[in-house]
Amino acid sequence: MKVVAERIRKLRESVRLSQVKMGEVVGVKQSSLNRYESGQASPSFETLVRYADYFDVSLDYIFGRTDDPQGKLYECKTQFQEELDPEMEKFVEMCFDPKSPMNERLKKTLLVMLREGKK
Repeated sequence: MKVVAERIRKLRESVRLSQVKMGEVVGVKQSSLNRYESGQASPSFETLVRYADYFDVSLDYIFGRTDDPQGKLYECKTQFQEELDPEMEKFVEMCFDPKSPMNERLKKTLLVMLREGKK
């Protein structure tokens, strides 16, 4: 379970949460989280599902079966492929910190939401 320990630690660190705050998010004590991240204990399935939901990643990613956070079988097919106003796309691009690890995912989500809103 070394890969699980590494993945959950990296996910937590990617959003700069302390173990205490992450424990609150997934419903475990900081001491338990410390043991999970150091590989001394294994998190429950429910805890891993909470991680996957919180970070919007697949369990395949957490278990190290793939390096793609969206998993082996994940295919995002948006219903709305129409183009957005170029000015709106430029505005969205300016709103996000390029150094953020969640930057691209947030931008894509916002653009999809804007397309859906045009319907």
